[in-house]
This record gives sequence, C-alpha cells and structure tokens, in this order.
Amino acid sequence: MNSHSRRVAGAAAIDVVLVLAFVLIGRSSHAEGITPAGVLGTAWPFLVGLAVGWALARAWRRPFAAAPGLTIWAATVALGLLLRAVTGEGVQPGFVVVTALVLAAFLLGWRGAVSWRSSRRRR
Repeated sequence: MNSHSRRVAGAAAIDVVLVLAFVLIGRSSHAEGITPAGVLGTAWPFLVGLAVGWALARAWRRPFAAAPGLTIWAATVALGLLLRAVTGEGVQPGFVVVTALVLAAFLLGWRGAVSWRSSRRRR
C-alpha cells in the first residue's frame, strides 16, 4: 500500500471511528444498551451517509481537505437522518440539531486541525 492509500484509509477510519463515537455517546446519554446490535442499529444510517459523502466528494483525492469534509458531513447528517426517518427511528428536532453539531465538530474538526497543523509546518 502506498503512502497516499494509507492516508486515505486512515482518514476513512478516523471518520468511521468518529461516527461510532457519536453513536456510543448518544446511546450512553440515553441509557440505551451498548450492545453490538444496538450500536449497529443506530450507526448504520450514518455510516451509509458517510460512505455516500465520501463518494460524492471523491474524498480519496484530498481526504484531509475542508471542502470534501463539508460534503462528507452534509451527506452523513442528511442521509443518516433520512434513513432513520424512513425506517421509523426518531428524528426529533433536538436530535437533528445535536446530530448536525456533533458530527460537524467530529468530521470537520479533525480536518481543520490537520489543515491548521499543515499550514503551520509550511511556514
């Protein structure tokens, strides 16, 4: 595996871990069980959205950049919530807001930190 492929795989893994962290935090805060089935049941709509976001953004080209990150975040939130709604899961207004804000902090935050660090190194 070459350097670029490792970077792409690393960026994708970070995104998946952060979506799973979002799910684990949410399930914990609502006293829902942290079982594999429960986590997967909550996570799958957002993981599908994440995968679609990566494809739409062609994020493998620039996995650490902000612009693909915005597309990834938007698709993860929009499709995740849409799939939850279609499957009869909750999409209350408060959940929508928390989902959008937490996933923005997670999916955009680490990319912003990497970009900031890279720009400081170039100087």
